[in-house]
Amino acid sequence: MTTPPQDARRSAPATARNREPILSVLQRVLPARGLVLEIASGTGEHAVFFSRALPGLTWQPTDVDASARASVDAWAEAEGPETLRPAVALDVTARPWPVDAADAVVCINMIHISPPECTPALLQGAAVVLPRGAPLVLYGPFRVGGVHTSESNAAFDNWLKAQNPSFGIRNLDDVADMAAGAGFSTPETVEMPANNLTVVFRRG
Repeated sequence: MTTPPQDARRSAPATARNREPILSVLQRVLPARGLVLEIASGTGEHAVFFSRALPGLTWQPTDVDASARASVDAWAEAEGPETLRPAVALDVTARPWPVDAADAVVCINMIHISPPECTPALLQGAAVVLPRGAPLVLYGPFRVGGVHTSESNAAFDNWLKAQNPSFGIRNLDDVADMAAGAGFSTPETVEMPANNLTVVFRRG
């Protein structure tokens, strides 16, 4: 398999703004060693940044979209460490997942820009691949108690639904209930910049 050219690289401006705050949580909750399975890696910029900052971990990026995987691999070719694996195709709703075991699962900015069935599929799939006590880390905007946490999030939610009626900012309580049904603990929530949350579940 040939490595994609560097011009396949995509860039998401939000990555530069949120990567340091997310890293501060990951440094605390991820294991020191092991395999991190990243779901919906997008451009691949997070994968490169986190794998360089956390050298004890092997980072496995994934995405359902082929052009996203090409971007991940192009970023990895340009800047990634050896601990960053080539991206693999993974659709959270398709079983079995191509990665059958991991020491942590990380998913950034996916559940609000995917159909609602992807959220329980993500939680149930993560429960299959994670051992007891291992973390599932979600990042993005959430409604809390059914209410948006800011006017900008409410406006963003309306914009998302205009793009695709199945998209939208999910209610954290609903996600936590689904996670509990899949065998995860009550989440730890960490407030992040730009009215986002990092939500950390542990496999029961």
